[in-house]
Amino acid sequence: MKYIFVAGAPGSKWSSVVKNIYYSPNVDQSDYSDSRTYYHDASGKNELMHLGAYYDPGMEFGKLFHRLPMYDKETLERDFDEAFTGEGVRIIKSHVFSNHIDHLRELFPETPIVIVHRNDDACLGWWVKCGHFNITYPDYAEYFKDLNNMARIIRSQNKDILAAWWKYNGQVVVDNFQLAQALNISAPTKEYAQDYAVSDIRVMVI
Repeated sequence: MKYIFVAGAPGSKWSSVVKNIYYSPNVDQSDYSDSRTYYHDASGKNELMHLGAYYDPGMEFGKLFHRLPMYDKETLERDFDEAFTGEGVRIIKSHVFSNHIDHLRELFPETPIVIVHRNDDACLGWWVKCGHFNITYPDYAEYFKDLNNMARIIRSQNKDILAAWWKYNGQVVVDNFQLAQALNISAPTKEYAQDYAVSDIRVMVI
């Protein structure tokens, strides 16, 4: 397995899902740098929540991913690999994957896709609480533009995530240890334990 794809709308807490499998010894962490991090205190304490490469329009990688269906497999792999230099499975996370799950499934039938869902209002509220357009990494301003547009995109991405949820009938997981098992990677240490119900999120692997 070369990749794990992760899809979720802004504010879905998908970055926490990524963080809590990122430190598995099987994961390629070479996309990490200090400039690719963001700390916030929305949970009540200042903690690292965004880390590693993000692939979305207007961001460092995936600048044209809003046109994802125009890409063939080889082009996508070149884009995916640009952020990495190490060994292990590479986590590729993109908000716009949420709108193109069928295309990813067609091009990469053996690659697991982790989808993360919260309701629209919860997503928007959490994203605003985490810093909204003052979030320093990744940069949301170019593609998402303003709060009204952000709300519209969240609705669109959540709609397609739910459609994929029912279409593919994948494996629902309740915590990051089950997720690691479903992905066939070693679990990280217990300090990264995450109960998805406590986090108010739903997670499926398809």
